[in-house]
Amino acid sequence: MLKTTYLLLGTNLGDRNENLAVARRHVEKKIGSIPALSQVYETAAWGKEGQPAFLNQVAMVKTNSSPHALLEGLQKIETLMGRERKEKWGPRIIDLDILFYENEIIHDECLTVPHPGIPWRRFTLLPLHDIAPNWVHPVLNKTIGQLLAECPDKLPAKPYTAP
Repeated sequence: MLKTTYLLLGTNLGDRNENLAVARRHVEKKIGSIPALSQVYETAAWGKEGQPAFLNQVAMVKTNSSPHALLEGLQKIETLMGRERKEKWGPRIIDLDILFYENEIIHDECLTVPHPGIPWRRFTLLPLHDIAPNWVHPVLNKTIGQLLAECPDKLPAKPYTAP
């Protein structure tokens, strides 16, 4: 049975728009279909200053993969695209995060779902709100719309249009 998951795609190196497109193609080929996709947002880097702005997008994905197999598949895509894990919150060619996997709550040494940063990150909530404003966070019991309204993050985030 297909499961619904929400993924955050982010990039701030190279041809950012193309990086998102390549990541989406890999997800569709290796993970599952993408029935809903947010607009792309350009956002200031979060967690570490002095790096290029990010492009971020949220994809709803229908998958047969278990949560841990999904994580493994996403990490393989990141590696295939040239991601190097050198520093926390550093620049990256691609970052693929699991935000939600159905309404499951997972917390182990490999994976935490829902993603713990969701309520604090405008760059996550804005695109998530585009495609799932009424999705209820299974831990906080608030909709994405409520979380966005309460989000303390005020870093600039604006819709992005490719040149």
